[in-house]
Amino acid sequence: MATAHQDVANLPAKGKVERLIKLFRGRERALVMTHDNPDPDSMAAAWALATVLSERVGVPSEIAYGGIIGRAENAAFVKTLKIPISHVEDVDLSAFDLFGIVDTQQGVGNHALPESAVADIVIDHHPVREDAATHLFGDVGGEYGATSTMLTEYLRGARLEPSPELATALYYGIKADTRDLGRQTRDPDVDCYLWLFPRIDRELLSQIEHPKLPVRYFRLYHAAIEKARIYTTAVITDLGDVYSPDLVAEVSERLSFIEDTKWSLAFGSYRSQLFLSLRVSDRRMNAGRLIRETCEPYGGSAGGHGSMAGARLPLAGRKAQREAFKRELVRRFKEAFGVEGERGASLLSDEA
Repeated sequence: MATAHQDVANLPAKGKVERLIKLFRGRERALVMTHDNPDPDSMAAAWALATVLSERVGVPSEIAYGGIIGRAENAAFVKTLKIPISHVEDVDLSAFDLFGIVDTQQGVGNHALPESAVADIVIDHHPVREDAATHLFGDVGGEYGATSTMLTEYLRGARLEPSPELATALYYGIKADTRDLGRQTRDPDVDCYLWLFPRIDRELLSQIEHPKLPVRYFRLYHAAIEKARIYTTAVITDLGDVYSPDLVAEVSERLSFIEDTKWSLAFGSYRSQLFLSLRVSDRRMNAGRLIRETCEPYGGSAGGHGSMAGARLPLAGRKAQREAFKRELVRRFKEAFGVEGERGASLLSDEA
């Protein structure tokens, strides 16, 4: 017997929209949430789902996020496209009778939906978690490299023409999450990417991709490179305190370009939490599964898919305790990478 999420995932896009109409027409107001510290893929997908709910299901919809939007490209993404998104602290949750989450899932824990609430709608391209069948509408997993691809299909299935701003948001969401269609890319990603391209505003896209950067951004990169250690096929760096959690993922991504590197791990602390980001180019390993197995014993949240994953862990105690905790995490990751026991070399030394 198929589970609820399988029933939805197997439908064509038009059928998914019809299912939304059948289940939720008559609700009064919807709130669609991104994951915390949202990236463009999550925000674009939320905006598109809110558009479908408002214009086809007939339910006025808003979008919200938890955490911060700190990375320069992400802040430019919101400002340039005028994305109608609010911080969850500025939203009265009691005013909504329909909740959706995108680019994340209920049990992952990296979203601002209260633990006492169950999302009515969950749409996510990441692998299915155990609670996926508990939602009225769960479209999870499948052959997608980005959640923006899934929501572009919803727009097409609903016969809704996106505004240039929404089209640009979805296009950039796919572009960023698949690294220009070069990572975890499937046929639907390419199809939607090409469908969106003639609809985007290329001038706005350029403004998002080339924003002005604060001085502290370059200081953070200086520290990241200075602290990075190379262990044959792995590179690991401790960013210390970061001003924006999403920069951890950016640094991990950048370090993954080092020649002969199969693993890159970056971690940094923000507001008593440790954020980790992992990139894997060894196709025999699954980054999402590896980071969950390594980090879940410590609480917090962890998830991802084949080549990229992240985690957020509580960081308690005095400085010495925190440093010991980070050393233990690094040891566990090195063991998983197969480089345990190696001394490692500074990225800036001739030994690297």
